[in-house]
Amino acid sequence: MPFVRIQLKEGRTPRQKEALAKGIIVLMEEQKFADSKAIKVIFEDMAPEDFYDGQTME
Repeated sequence: MPFVRIQLKEGRTPRQKEALAKGIIVLMEEQKFADSKAIKVIFEDMAPEDFYDGQTME
């Protein structure tokens, strides 16, 4: 059972996440990576204050 974990800044709507998850599942099934019923997509939302990158240093 493959798990696809997506970490992103919070702010996407449930509808956006659902559309992305469905697209990933369809693509994985088309590529014969796994049966769609076995694929799990997990979103991990991060608050803006929990995310830093090189631009934050400037």
